[in-house]
Amino acid sequence: MSELVVIAGMSGAGRTVAADNLEDLGWFVMDNLPPALIPKVAELADGSSSAGDRMALVVGSGRYHEEMAPLVAVLRSKFSRVQLVFLDCSTEVLVRRYESSRRVHPFGAHESGTLVEVIEAERVALEPLRAGADLVLDTTDLNVHQLRDRMVDAFSDGGTGHTMQTTVTSFGYKHGLPLDVDMVFDCRFLPNPHWVDELRPLTGMDEPVADYVLHQPVTGAFLARLERLLALVMPFYVQEGKSYLTIAFGCTGGRHRSVAIAERMATVLEGLGHAPAVVHRDVGK
Repeated sequence: MSELVVIAGMSGAGRTVAADNLEDLGWFVMDNLPPALIPKVAELADGSSSAGDRMALVVGSGRYHEEMAPLVAVLRSKFSRVQLVFLDCSTEVLVRRYESSRRVHPFGAHESGTLVEVIEAERVALEPLRAGADLVLDTTDLNVHQLRDRMVDAFSDGGTGHTMQTTVTSFGYKHGLPLDVDMVFDCRFLPNPHWVDELRPLTGMDEPVADYVLHQPVTGAFLARLERLLALVMPFYVQEGKSYLTIAFGCTGGRHRSVAIAERMATVLEGLGHAPAVVHRDVGK
């Protein structure tokens, strides 16, 4: 088996949807497995031609949290390529999802606390597992189609898995920091096109806004230093075996400055030998 992916995360954050996406991509998927069965199932699948060479195992809810980290370590010792994907989501959105579905949260009965308290208890319990994940996907602002796009970007490489999947994203600070990023750069020091009447309705993907942002003297100095930084650190991320890297650029609303800078830095990363996906989280807000 060339690739084994373990999908874990917050209850209601989209584990099953992510598993369905992998199945659509040709992966052999087993859902809602108790952790104790995972090593044995993986070994059996490894010797089965029907399972193929790419397998995903979806772990049940956070009540298994104490067993998971040691089991992932066992899998890493037995298989050459094991990736842990963690699905995260804000508590507010998880509450809405559970209230609309009227399902009982699997981490604990609501009688023992409010739904918010149960969700936060699961979050605390899963934090060590999240910290050890190769890829964290924040589904707070993603619909099922956008989550599918993220999974396709990460796992549709035909199973080769030897290149670091890089994502460049823009966001607005007033909409909250993204949860699933590795490096964050604040672009709010740049002159803001929002205060230019003819630029306000546009976004950083429009040429007039991009020209305004990129032609500021401070922008050129910032980009030059940032390019040198990325040229330095990117090879070491690859050398350390990092599978996924997300670089985020933020401005106030996530429509102008961060978008223009993210687009430019995606081009820079291409010049450094990477093929980044570009996500503008808040450009439509």
